[in-house]
Amino acid sequence: MTDLPLGAEPQVRSSGLGWLTRLALSPRFHGISRRIPGLRSISRHEGQALFDLLSGFVQSQALMALVEMDVLTALRKGPQRTAALAHAAGVTPDRMAILMQAAAALKLVRRGRDGGWHLAPRGAAFLTVPGLAAMVRHHRVLYRDLADPAAFLRGETTPELAGFWPYVFGAGAAADPETAATYSALMADSQGLVATDTLAVADFSGVRNLMDVGGGTGAFLTAVGRAVPGPHLTLFDLPAVVPGAKARFAEAGLTARTRIIAGSFRDDPLPVGADAISLIRVLYDHADSTVAALLAAVHEALPPGGRLVISEPMSGGRTPDRATDVYFALYTLAMGTGRTRSASEIANLLRTAGFGAIRIHASQRPFVTQVVTATRV
Repeated sequence: MTDLPLGAEPQVRSSGLGWLTRLALSPRFHGISRRIPGLRSISRHEGQALFDLLSGFVQSQALMALVEMDVLTALRKGPQRTAALAHAAGVTPDRMAILMQAAAALKLVRRGRDGGWHLAPRGAAFLTVPGLAAMVRHHRVLYRDLADPAAFLRGETTPELAGFWPYVFGAGAAADPETAATYSALMADSQGLVATDTLAVADFSGVRNLMDVGGGTGAFLTAVGRAVPGPHLTLFDLPAVVPGAKARFAEAGLTARTRIIAGSFRDDPLPVGADAISLIRVLYDHADSTVAALLAAVHEALPPGGRLVISEPMSGGRTPDRATDVYFALYTLAMGTGRTRSASEIANLLRTAGFGAIRIHASQRPFVTQVVTATRV
């Protein structure tokens, strides 16, 4: 089943609201459900879910405080008492106690029998995800952009995120080296998980030359180079990221296998010669017209039988997904040009561009990335 076009609405049955929805709107039903064991459990679960929606922003701010005060990092060295954490963070012990109780409720820490705070498995996992703490710090920009969400959605505000990711507007907008270094570092830090999940499903065997379009400082190509010994690796991205890419390839010992071509796919033709092209977290940064033009250019640059790999967070389509249809959808909207698309939407765009053998791959972690592959026919 294909997704509806953007903005289209499904036909609503003339019978109106579904029976479950009608029950949920009935105060009398809620009164009855609290007295019946099975219904009481469902009611309690739904009540908790509603409160999670209400309080979610406070949870994210508690996480921000933990990151800004380096609390989880401090606990990595061993358990600590509230007073010691408070002194290091420059807050009073009573306020630190509130934050640590919240952290325990979020299962990031736990209180030991010794009275000290210990790092919990979830907190430990948080520390091991590359770039996650940096992304949390970066969220202060998104928080400001969404301070008045109604005005934001009406288009009455000027989001800061559009300035943080200037490359989405073309090479000219992304010329500042300092800005490029900032966004490139954030992209590269978070690219490790994306590369891992992409390599788990995308087949690069037999590829002679893989070109990564819009690949930043080459984090994905570096992962491919380490995992797959065969292909030559070409990076095509803006001039501002070239120094960082050269340094990354040199550090990984991949200089002899790599080539860097500076350019913008919005303004320049794609280089030819690759028999496989990857677009890693590229499409959702851009408007439909830009994506259609890019896929047409990729089709033109590939030889018959050439492969295309697309990997990025994707909308759930007819089965909305919390990670992609809430977080990534609003994030890309704040960037000013992009939007999340479902895998089937992307497949339709690929068919229009002339691709065949389109395959949507099951993803281990859809909140990290999903993968669609295709072949030029």
